[in-house]
Amino acid sequence: MMTIRIRLAGVLLAMGTLLAGCGDGGGEQPAPPPQAVIPQDAVGHYCGMYLFEHKGPKGQILLRDRETPVWFTTIREVFAYIQLPEEPKTIVAAYVQDMARMQPDGTLPDDSWMSIRDAWYVIHSRYAGGMGTLDALPFSTQEAAQAFQEREGGKIVRFDDMPDNYIFGLPELPASDQPTTAGAPPSEFERADALPAGAPE
Repeated sequence: MMTIRIRLAGVLLAMGTLLAGCGDGGGEQPAPPPQAVIPQDAVGHYCGMYLFEHKGPKGQILLRDRETPVWFTTIREVFAYIQLPEEPKTIVAAYVQDMARMQPDGTLPDDSWMSIRDAWYVIHSRYAGGMGTLDALPFSTQEAAQAFQEREGGKIVRFDDMPDNYIFGLPELPASDQPTTAGAPPSEFERADALPAGAPE
């Protein structure tokens, strides 16, 4: 399995931050903060659907030449946007929501955003994301990711280690993973191995 080379994208992120800080006095400036509240009219960049229609962690990318964020309904789509050569490379920041902050109703608080590079991601778990597909589930700490992994299976990776076939391919549930019942997350996350016939995989 090939591992995606996102270090270049990381350099682009850093360059975008540097460019954003150039001007009056020059020098590197902190990345702009995320937009905390997702607007009701926010639409996923690739799916064209309203974000509020889907549960699960969302993503946003801030561009140097755009006032509003580019929104994403899944975390895999954020990685794809960063990696695809045809997408803008004027990125100044990218944020994802911390799954560890998920509320009982499946929502995430406004202060759950974190840098895409800071997260610990659980991939190939038994839970599908908000679009009914397997997704990379971000956690702010390794401990939180490990606790989720122990319950729901999968593998923990960091930003630089995200597999390219997980981003661009059709991830499959490992055959060795068995459903668990203890400590299950909110019901909005359907088990990937229990989706009804004909549902998106």
